[in-house]
Amino acid sequence: METVSTSRAHGGTQGVYRHASAATATDMTFSVFVPDHAAGAKLPVVWYLSGLTCTHANVTEKGEFRAACAELGLIFVAPDTSPRGDGVPDDPAGAYDFGLGAGFYVDATEAPYAANYRMWRYVTEELPTLVAAGFPADMDRQSIMGHSMGGHGALTIGLTFPDRYRAVSAFAPIVAPSRVPWGEKALAGYLGPDRAAWAKHDAVALIEGGARVPALLVDQGEADNFLAEQLQPQLLATACEAAGIPLTLRMQPGYDHSYNFISTFMADHLRWHAARLK
Repeated sequence: METVSTSRAHGGTQGVYRHASAATATDMTFSVFVPDHAAGAKLPVVWYLSGLTCTHANVTEKGEFRAACAELGLIFVAPDTSPRGDGVPDDPAGAYDFGLGAGFYVDATEAPYAANYRMWRYVTEELPTLVAAGFPADMDRQSIMGHSMGGHGALTIGLTFPDRYRAVSAFAPIVAPSRVPWGEKALAGYLGPDRAAWAKHDAVALIEGGARVPALLVDQGEADNFLAEQLQPQLLATACEAAGIPLTLRMQPGYDHSYNFISTFMADHLRWHAARLK
């Protein structure tokens, strides 16, 4: 693991790191914030998965999480959203919603994406092993959150591994990718046309199939221009109600899809996570 940069912030260290990934067969970059509380102790870990077009840098620079993480004693880890580098295939038309910056947190099975686009394995297996070895992380106390495409990733990973992640939350998540244009394009491109293979990467389908978590927290801006077509949080609300999963869905008037929205409610989410990571 190579240290790209470190700097002091809020009584802690914000670092950016790079390593050669076996999962993606590329170099991968991620960021980690470690509060000084960690001196001589291990701290719980919050994973943050970013959305379409993002890298680790978006939340690192604009997420405004460090003050709350320092107060609460949380390590904050932000991976990239896709493999990158020479030879990594992109959307043939150069669209923003598939390929580079749009890995959708799945392990692709379709050519030519299967060789590199293994973000599920990267986020759930390889990167946690690296973080456990390189940072003062208590891997018995993990939680996961994300935004948009990353909200989709956080929900599906949290629902798949409920014993690993003690808390799951999301900002403006894609809750049912099998039913919206972003998800239909991505899941077909990465996993092929068989919709049965998509179900394990669809939060609503997972819940309808029996997956359970103790509770979910979701914030959604009412002025989000992707709300009606791509996000549809009401589908998650219906699924959670039928399954008996307590869902706190907060519709926020006037807020859009941007990091102005995310940063406003970031500390709320981190406190919600911290209460479940004690």
